[in-house]
Amino acid sequence: MDEAGPTEWVVGEPVGVGPWPGPLPEDERYDPELLAEGDRRNVMDAYRYWRREAVVADLDERRHDFHVAIENFQHDHNIGTVVRTANAFTAKAVHIVGRRRWNRRGAMVTDRYQHVVHQPDVAALLAFAAEHELEIVAVDNTPGSVRLEETTLPRRCVLVFGHEGTGVSPETRDNADLLVSIAQFGSTRSINAGVAAGIVMHSWITSHADLSTAW
Repeated sequence: MDEAGPTEWVVGEPVGVGPWPGPLPEDERYDPELLAEGDRRNVMDAYRYWRREAVVADLDERRHDFHVAIENFQHDHNIGTVVRTANAFTAKAVHIVGRRRWNRRGAMVTDRYQHVVHQPDVAALLAFAAEHELEIVAVDNTPGSVRLEETTLPRRCVLVFGHEGTGVSPETRDNADLLVSIAQFGSTRSINAGVAAGIVMHSWITSHADLSTAW
């Protein structure tokens, strides 16, 4: 069973905003309970008092053209971090490949706003990518990879990350349109999968995103 994640309502020191001051707005995007009690969620100010469904609908209008996939064959505990980062960069969706269950604690409830899809295996992910005309970008520091810092990621793609110890699966590597690695200068062979995902997503943002739409 998945570990219970943190509640969307922050416990402890008051954060966010209190009850809505003045006449209540009639916009259906607003949540009557939040207007009455205040909004203590970890959301951008532009989404204060909005219903969760309204936030998701607005994000759907702004999502970028990349997907993220992480192979969960060894119950990777970095998935929550990947989901949280994907939300920050408005990825189209996060695909959990392999085991359906994952530790949601690191997502900090961003999985309520980020589309998370389960793919039973790599073949299913590859079929999804082909159907939606998405290039597969495997991230792994193995022979044959090109440095992320020296290439431009395709706009429409799935960024695939493997387990921190073993990397992406051979099936993913063999079917990738592009294999990239992150330049490293220290003694360790690998970078934490959650950190690596953030680096690669930000590289996509640097190349393709309209920064005038950032918060």
